[in-house]
Amino acid sequence: MRTVIFRTIAPYLTSLMLLFSVFVLLRGHNEPGGGFIGGLIAASAFAIYGIACGVPPVRRALVFHPMSIAGTGLLMGVMSGMLSLFVGVPFFTALWVTPSIFGVEVALSTALVFDIGVYLVVLGTIASIALGLEEREAV
Repeated sequence: MRTVIFRTIAPYLTSLMLLFSVFVLLRGHNEPGGGFIGGLIAASAFAIYGIACGVPPVRRALVFHPMSIAGTGLLMGVMSGMLSLFVGVPFFTALWVTPSIFGVEVALSTALVFDIGVYLVVLGTIASIALGLEEREAV
């Protein structure tokens, strides 16, 4: 299914889906969404791009190997839980900090870092599986 129309629209669709996946990731604690579904949307975006343009352009777009992305996400998730141990509260207790960025207070939490870690784990794992299947199919 590598029609001219699909190859032309795929980069735009991929960009839109990646933007939406970040939106879903960031709204995940107050409304439906979060790291898991955001990661699935992002991995689907790269899968669509891979179907349209092939595996090498997707690997160039990802920059890092998908399993490195997943490993970084796993490390972020574990480290977000470990931070609570240094403060003297139970493991995975959410900690909050509100820094002032350009005069606007931004609420940041370890739960957000955990969600970003889940996002990266899901993105890396599903992208690795999808790219492996697409490479095998091309042979």
